[in-house]
Amino acid sequence: MRLAALILAVLLGGCSAGKAEGPDLELILSAAPAQYLSEYGLFANLASEKPVKGVVPYDLINPLFSDHALKHRFVFVPGGAKAAYSDADVFAFPVGTVLVKTFAFAPDLRAPTEGQYRVETRLLIHKASGWAAFAYIWNADGTEAVYSPVGGHRSIETITPSGVPVTINYSVPNQNQCKTCHQTGNAFLPIGPKARNLNHHEQLENWVSRGLLDALPASVPASADVSDVSIPADVRARAWLDINCAHCHKPDGSASNSGLWLASTETDPVKLGVGKHPVAAGRGAGNLFKVIVPGAPDRSIMAYRIGSTEPGVAMPELGRSAPDPDGTALIRLWISEMETP
Repeated sequence: MRLAALILAVLLGGCSAGKAEGPDLELILSAAPAQYLSEYGLFANLASEKPVKGVVPYDLINPLFSDHALKHRFVFVPGGAKAAYSDADVFAFPVGTVLVKTFAFAPDLRAPTEGQYRVETRLLIHKASGWAAFAYIWNADGTEAVYSPVGGHRSIETITPSGVPVTINYSVPNQNQCKTCHQTGNAFLPIGPKARNLNHHEQLENWVSRGLLDALPASVPASADVSDVSIPADVRARAWLDINCAHCHKPDGSASNSGLWLASTETDPVKLGVGKHPVAAGRGAGNLFKVIVPGAPDRSIMAYRIGSTEPGVAMPELGRSAPDPDGTALIRLWISEMETP
């Protein structure tokens, strides 16, 4: 019997014949993705994204910025299995786990629930062979989403949370682009579900009580809320870089050749970019010479690239066509407050 079949037999726990209610484990573990999002059985009502029992909504302290998109997250862990806790890394989720992330917009993001509509849903599924990513694009009626391995584009007109009317060229990533952000060495892994990103509103305690996660240690790290201005700018800036940039800017990430490590756990100022010359100067660096020049955001490559929309210059290079105005302002404030040598 093949490994996938063995795993499926264990997860189904000897259920009687006939399809069980809830997520379809056979489809979740199959090599081929479903053509339609509804086929997975993750939602009792797909149009309203009402999850079935066992599919749990969750959120992050700081969501990655994606062209102002609103995000709805859900996790499904097969019954009887638990994710293994880690202080620093993504939790080790069991085979059969599904991470769901829907990207949505509203005509006016100052009133995000009024007229909200979904654009895409991404699934990360832990199969017997490892994690795999699948993107689904929603139809105009918001009643179904179709598997779209080549990605797609959609023009979004909205008003930002700060009241600015914008037109966004929103991109749904293709299969290869997903690998860019989710690369960890030779592995493909989730990004968000780490202790420090999830540790608020007793969310992790809730996961433990539901049987999704094994026991928590006495002390659990938590990222600073980047929107909380009572927290020092340097702490908030590091948290912003951690969720927006560190999944690529790490020793085993897709931007490993930059020598720039941006996780909030990094302690070496040079690896954070302070006084560091870029690996490659020129157009991408805006003819600037150091990643961070303390006290001088206008002379710092990091601030330049985070605030840019130009292809080949803008960072992060995927997942946005517009800069994060709050994030850009925060990084500039952080650099401006740095003491000069």
